[in-house]
Amino acid sequence: MLIRVAIVEDHDDFREGLYHILEGTEGFRCVGKFASVEEAVRNLPKADVFLMDIGLPGKSGIEGVKLVKQRYPETQVIMVTVFEDEANIIHAIVAGANGYLLKKTPPVKILNAIEETVTGGMPMTPLVARKAIEMFKQYAPKPQESSRLTEREKEILKLLVDGLNYNMIGEKLFISLDTVRNHIRHIYEKLRVHSKSEAVAKALKQRYV
Repeated sequence: MLIRVAIVEDHDDFREGLYHILEGTEGFRCVGKFASVEEAVRNLPKADVFLMDIGLPGKSGIEGVKLVKQRYPETQVIMVTVFEDEANIIHAIVAGANGYLLKKTPPVKILNAIEETVTGGMPMTPLVARKAIEMFKQYAPKPQESSRLTEREKEILKLLVDGLNYNMIGEKLFISLDTVRNHIRHIYEKLRVHSKSEAVAKALKQRYV
């Protein structure tokens, strides 16, 4: 399988270095090399993978990702840049980048990354991957509401789903009606609902019980 690669890089030596690596390696073909996003868009080749710098004259490489994806949605775009800050990483990924490598990445690993992204992977320089994981932890959704319910609250929620009323729940669990009401109030707060029917519907939909 021949992998067609295009390069968008304004530093002549680095761009030519990538070109010669690709052309000198079996299974790869450079189908275009450009010094700016504008030049690439004017002559946009059909490539399997774009290697895209971020800090480019004119439009940034992050803008370039969007433009390439608009024309060729199936084309993979790997950022190859000196920027390792969180803002550029997250903006590139949100824009649609399929990989993120630092320029100090050895040539053989760049080739491996190209092959990886063509087969559905998302290659990243280890430092970038660590930062991406930390950002995921920071912005990850909060645990499902059910994980914050106590065992007693889950037990009461299941009894609500089974159709028991407050008095029946109290009798079954040997607790007072006021205690049942307190537990159910906490369940409503944690599930962010306002009635028994909403609590039951959410419990069934989200399979909390």
